[in-house]
Amino acid sequence: MFPRSFRNASLTGLMPHRCLTKRDPFMIRRPACGTILPFLMASQETGGWTHLQPCGKTQAMSRNAPSAPDTTLLAAADLPHLWLPYTQMQTAPFPVEAARTSGSRITLADGRELVDGVAAWWTACHGYSHPHIHAALVRQAEQMPHVMFGGMVHEPATRLAARLAALLPGDLERVFFTDSGSVAMEVAIKMAVQYHINRGTTGRTKILSFRGGYHGDTLGMMSICDPEEGMHSLFAGVLPEQVLADLPVDAGSMTRLETLLTERGDSIAAMVTEPLVQGAGGMLFHDPEVLRRLRGLCDRHGILLILDEIFTGFGRTGTMFACEQAGIVPDILALSKALTGGTMALAATVARRHVFEAFLSDSAGHALMHGPTFMANPLACAVANASLDLFESEPRLEQVAAISAQLAQELEPCRALPGVKDVRVLGAIGVVELETLDNPDALRRAFVERGVWIRPFRNIVYLTPAFTITPKELTRLTTAIVDVLREAA
Repeated sequence: MFPRSFRNASLTGLMPHRCLTKRDPFMIRRPACGTILPFLMASQETGGWTHLQPCGKTQAMSRNAPSAPDTTLLAAADLPHLWLPYTQMQTAPFPVEAARTSGSRITLADGRELVDGVAAWWTACHGYSHPHIHAALVRQAEQMPHVMFGGMVHEPATRLAARLAALLPGDLERVFFTDSGSVAMEVAIKMAVQYHINRGTTGRTKILSFRGGYHGDTLGMMSICDPEEGMHSLFAGVLPEQVLADLPVDAGSMTRLETLLTERGDSIAAMVTEPLVQGAGGMLFHDPEVLRRLRGLCDRHGILLILDEIFTGFGRTGTMFACEQAGIVPDILALSKALTGGTMALAATVARRHVFEAFLSDSAGHALMHGPTFMANPLACAVANASLDLFESEPRLEQVAAISAQLAQELEPCRALPGVKDVRVLGAIGVVELETLDNPDALRRAFVERGVWIRPFRNIVYLTPAFTITPKELTRLTTAIVDVLREAA
C-alpha cells in the first residue's frame, strides 16, 4: 500500500550510543563495511559530550545543542554489547535513545521530546514519574529494597495481595507473585496441570489456547501461542504439542470447539485466553459473550479457565479487569504490566479458593514448587500499592472513557484512507488495521519526525496511551497517525 520511498526507507538512528569511558575514547568497526565510526564520550572535565572523530581528534559539544554524528549507515548491530528484543540486529535501524520521561513525554538524548502513544509497552497507566509512585519507591528503598520471600513475608506484599483479592471478582483470593508476565502465565499453567494431578485425575496434561493469542516468550508460553503468529515458528519441533482452536466468536466456531472438547476434553487441563483483546496477535477484539461461552464450556468439561490479563488488567479496556465485562470469574488469572504503573517489574498469578485447596496436603509433594529469586520484591510491591492508591483517589476509569471517545472520533478519518482495513477502539486502545504493512520502520521514523512515539507492528498502527494523557497530547498522536497514513497512501 505504500509508495516505493516509504517501503524502502530505513529508520536511521537519531542519537548514537554514548561511550561510557571517561578519558579513553574507543571506536567501533562495523564488520559489514569496515568503516570506523565516531561515537560520543562523556567528558569528565566539562560534563558535556565529546565527539570522537575517526582521526582521534575531538571537539567539544554542548549538552544543550548536541550535534550528533550521522548514523545513516548504522544498524542496531552497531550498538556495543546490547542485544535488543524482537530485532534482527543486522538489518534493524539504529534506535533512538531515551534520556528522561515525565507524564506522557519521552525526552531523547538529543533534546527532542516525544509524546508516548504506547505507555512503555502498555504499562505506564498513570504516566511516567507520578510523584505518589516515586515517593513510595524512595520510601521503600530506604527501608527494605529486597528480602527473600521463602519462609518470610513482608507488609508490602501482604497488603498488595489483600488489595488484589478485594478488587478481583469472586473468590480469586490467593496471590502468587513473580517478576514478569510470561512467568506469571507459566505459573498459571503449572498450577492448572498440578491441580488435576493433586486431585488424582490422570491424563489432563494439555493446554487449549486460541489462534491470535500471545502469552509470552518463555518455552512453555511459546507452546500455547498461535504458531502462525510467526515469532516462535522456528521452535515447532522443540515445543510440547498443545491444543489450538478458534475463539468461539460465532455459531460455526462454537460448534467446532464443542466437538473438539467432546473428543479431547479429558486430556485438557486448562483453557487459556486473553479477555476481550488479543494484544500482540494484532489487537484483535472479541465480545464479552465469547468469555461467557468459554466459562460454560470449561464448567461442562472439568477444565480450568485461565485468563491472561497481563495487558488488559487495570483499566485498559474500560473496566478495572476485562473479565468484569463478561460477568465471569476465571479459575486462575494473571496480571502484570500496569500492576506497578509501569515503574517496576512485578507480576501476579491469582487463583480461586478451590484451586488453592487442591495443593493443601500432608504430602510435601503436593506443594507448588516454584519460587523466583525476586518474587514479591518489596520495592515493586510498594510501588504497586501506590498505583492502586491512584486508582482509588484519581478518576482513572473516567479518564479511560474520555480517551475512548476521543480515539473513536479522531481515528475515524483513517477509515476512508486507501489501504486501511479497519478502525476500532476499546477503552484506551485505538487501532488502525492496514491491508498490509511492509516497512514498519519507515512509519516509526515518520512518527518520530512528528514528535510522537508510536510503534506499528504486524499490520496495525495502534495507540495505548497513559490514562493521564491530556486531550491535546492525544490529538497530537491521532493527528500524526492520520497524516502519516494519508501521506503514505
